[in-house]
Amino acid sequence: MIENLAKDDILLIIGARQVGKTTLLKDISHYLSGRDAEVYEFTLEDPELLSDLNTHPDNIFHYIPRRSYRIYLLLDEIQYLKDPSNFLKYHYDQNRETLKLIVTGSSAFYIDRRFKDSLAGRKKIVELFPFCFSEFLTARDEKKLADTIADTPEVGGKRKWLKPDRRKLQQYWYEYTVYGGYPKVVLEDNIREKEELLKELVLSFLKKDIYEAGVQNEEKFFKLVRILAAQTGELVNANELSNTLELSKDTVAKYLYILQKSYIIRLCSPFFRNLRKELTKMPKVFFFDPGYRNRLLNNFERIDRRVDGGATLENIIFSEMRKNDIEEIGFWRTQDKKEVDFIVNRSFAYEVKTNINKFKINKYKTFLQTYPDIQLKPVTCFDDQSLDVLDFSG
Repeated sequence: MIENLAKDDILLIIGARQVGKTTLLKDISHYLSGRDAEVYEFTLEDPELLSDLNTHPDNIFHYIPRRSYRIYLLLDEIQYLKDPSNFLKYHYDQNRETLKLIVTGSSAFYIDRRFKDSLAGRKKIVELFPFCFSEFLTARDEKKLADTIADTPEVGGKRKWLKPDRRKLQQYWYEYTVYGGYPKVVLEDNIREKEELLKELVLSFLKKDIYEAGVQNEEKFFKLVRILAAQTGELVNANELSNTLELSKDTVAKYLYILQKSYIIRLCSPFFRNLRKELTKMPKVFFFDPGYRNRLLNNFERIDRRVDGGATLENIIFSEMRKNDIEEIGFWRTQDKKEVDFIVNRSFAYEVKTNINKFKINKYKTFLQTYPDIQLKPVTCFDDQSLDVLDFSG
């Protein structure tokens, strides 16, 4: 992202609430100020500023000077503008040589709804997620361990660890899988406070998403989220959800869209090359943050003690890959329910196992025969001899 600061592109930072977008904006401001750049920083939660900018984009110059050299304008919560794309497009087209725009938006949902212009060729989007495991370790002052974790030659790589490091890593891993990677939660030491912070995230901030997205039936929206939490890693059947919730399929689809664009869930599409033999268009559902999901389920048990340990681990592996910019993730499943958990970049396949001894290669004979060019590996975190690398920064 640092290299983008010298370019003309609008830098648009989006992500879930409370993942640190405002903090990142302040870090960028500090970085630029330390290099003698002229920086101006505002939030569009300021009603006076918001009103002025809604009147005309040039009204920003009531707050910042016009210069003949480049200055930096940092705007938090850009989605509150009535027409943010018009504001950004106007200044890019008129002032890009002297005004660099760096803005944040609460979620992709608001960007899609508010942006009447795609800003193609004018913007660089940076998605911000809850911490991945290596970022979690860094936040817990374990930078050396984090660097080792992140230095991964390939997804699902395996490495031997000295016993003290392995024990420490395992304990951090258990904490991460229970309470997740939202920064405030990670930095809180008290377990009860962690749970209260997660409760606030689920209730207060989800309510904001519901309100701003114009959801009419809040109760059924919450019920849908909890159903999805209980069905993580399973196929999302819109007809079944529609019947269970007594909502139309269009409404269910809208709610799923809002949850995805708010960075609460992500739907994982099936991978296939032969549609006749390989099942369905139904996706699987995963949550971006394990702590968020655990709060919905009101289950803070360690992953190795959970009834849904397999689904929990599969969810975490998916979210780790997605947080580390692996976008092409699918799953493989046939009509007779033969399945492989993840196909990554159409080149690698991964089967998630809580018990590595249950991985039997013969079980995947059909997949290996169908896709001899795709390498299949198991991924686990409970191997007594060594730990799979549990982060995918490499």
